[in-house]
Amino acid sequence: MNPPDLHRLFEAQHYASRFQVEVPLLVRRERLLRIRKMLDEHGAVLAAAVQADFGMRSPRLTEVADFLVLRNLLNQCLRKLARWMRPQRVRTPLYLLPARARIERQPLGVVGVISPWNYPVQLALAPAITALAAGNRVMLKPSELTPHTSAQLAALVEQFFSPDEFCVVQGDASVATQFSGLPFDHLVFTGSTAVGRRVAQAAAVHLTPTTLELGGKSPCLIDENCDLDDAALKIAHGKLLNAGQTCVAPDYLLLPRGREQAFAQAYRNAVARLYPTIVGNPDYASILTKRHLARLRQMLRQAQSLGARIDVMGPAQAQPGEAAASFWSDAAERQMPPALVFGATSEMQLMQEEIFGPILPVITYERLDDVVAALNAGPRPLALYWFGSDENVRDGILRRTVSGGVTVNDTLMHIAHDNLPFGGVGDSGWGAYHGEQGFLRFSHQKSVLLQSRWSLGALFYPPYGPRLDRLMGLLRRWS
Repeated sequence: MNPPDLHRLFEAQHYASRFQVEVPLLVRRERLLRIRKMLDEHGAVLAAAVQADFGMRSPRLTEVADFLVLRNLLNQCLRKLARWMRPQRVRTPLYLLPARARIERQPLGVVGVISPWNYPVQLALAPAITALAAGNRVMLKPSELTPHTSAQLAALVEQFFSPDEFCVVQGDASVATQFSGLPFDHLVFTGSTAVGRRVAQAAAVHLTPTTLELGGKSPCLIDENCDLDDAALKIAHGKLLNAGQTCVAPDYLLLPRGREQAFAQAYRNAVARLYPTIVGNPDYASILTKRHLARLRQMLRQAQSLGARIDVMGPAQAQPGEAAASFWSDAAERQMPPALVFGATSEMQLMQEEIFGPILPVITYERLDDVVAALNAGPRPLALYWFGSDENVRDGILRRTVSGGVTVNDTLMHIAHDNLPFGGVGDSGWGAYHGEQGFLRFSHQKSVLLQSRWSLGALFYPPYGPRLDRLMGLLRRWS
């Protein structure tokens, strides 16, 4: 899409948002129902497009990872939208009585959404659904790395919506740069921290508020009092869903020293249970491109050259040597077997960057205080996962660390909770959406004071004198 066409689309939405500032409940609900109809009637086509982009990613995986979240979000918005839209009465302080006050929730106008490739349907439509529920117009720029999915989204949105309601902009990184420079009323970006910084800088030119859903290195902390078999299964599920190409996947493991061998065996058993085979298994996603796969392999080679031990989790029926040979050859193509990395250190690439693949570094510790200090010394992560049975230890970790979200004794699941806001903090992003928090993120909360004809405001008018002094004294005593 060339710049003039992009600007024409934006101007059409901008004009429509200013022409119809008030967006009634029925209009908003009808737009959400159109998205539901689109997913119900064309979900199989979208899942096939995702499969084409990844090479190996079963429609069932897309149903769980993309459509389930979207359907739950739509159901929640349709069920609660009327309540979310109601003006909120607020208490009026004594010195302003008998005035009344309320907060009105209004659409912002035009919301831009730049979505990533890893969950190309969910992360494109979830913020769009919430922004439409808040009464906004939406322009969506999906990833150019999933061209089949982006093309299907563009065709379907064009079929179900007029361009001044909701439209999809396709194009490469240069189009994304132009897109992020439009004077939106709000801009949502999901992706890497590095690109998020550039998006924030482009939006700042127009003072466009942003929601940045970034990544980072989300730790998974195993306590001494922990069922390793149960923890390993849940960690393997969180790490290997979509082959680790998940922003809230456990990025590295913090394990009590001396339990390395026990965890390795528990993790191997968990992988075998979840994925009896790797190559050709449609439930185990491919790494998106050869370039992404080469980066992950390079991470492992560098870690190995610096003294790390690589433990490859092959198919259950394969011997470790066979699994390793498969791993290092091109026979596996882009279905990369899971790997544990023991002895990971800070100078290794896989401990400096978000991994975004099925590699799990394991770092051992002796004292929890050292773990807390290390977590607080680095960038704040998008998620933190804690496994254990001691509630006092758990609560101490939660009090002493900061992360975008937390799941205790599991992974990923806080993001699936409709009423929990999802977002990062610091380098992992800012702003949150999901549920009512998302509705508020994409709404302007307008303060309204309804003054009474019996207002006492004149008591505070100049000229000032003893009368004001007496009044201020009374207010101090009553406050």
